[in-house]
Amino acid sequence: MSGRVLVVDDDKVVRQLIKVNLELEGFEVVTATDGVECLDVVHGVRPDLVTLDVVMPRLDGLRTAARLRSDPRTRHIPVAIVSGRSHLGDGEGGEPEVDALLAKPFEPSELVRMVRQLTGADVGSETSEEEGEEPAVGPARP
Repeated sequence: MSGRVLVVDDDKVVRQLIKVNLELEGFEVVTATDGVECLDVVHGVRPDLVTLDVVMPRLDGLRTAARLRSDPRTRHIPVAIVSGRSHLGDGEGGEPEVDALLAKPFEPSELVRMVRQLTGADVGSETSEEEGEEPAVGPARP
């Protein structure tokens, strides 16, 4: 196993797409349907990375990320936003404190590359050949 990823998205198709692509690369994947469920399971799952959609019922991805960052038990876990929204800082809190942003729609190889970078898993040789794409998975903060 390369690591454990908690995938949080209210869209069942997107959750399954992310899950299948990461499992093919050796990651263990646990899913949640929204931020409330994420916060309920994160302590038991103990993931190496959390991916969050932005627009979800009950608790959206940005507020979920903020809660993960404010909890001493989860603040060390890398958080990546996987969303169709291009700007995340439109709310009252400014830019969210996340480690990466991946825009939907995405190529499965972009997803895998981002997850490998954030989990510290063996990245392999394809990352060094595609240097021009690294900013897409870099910090979401200015």
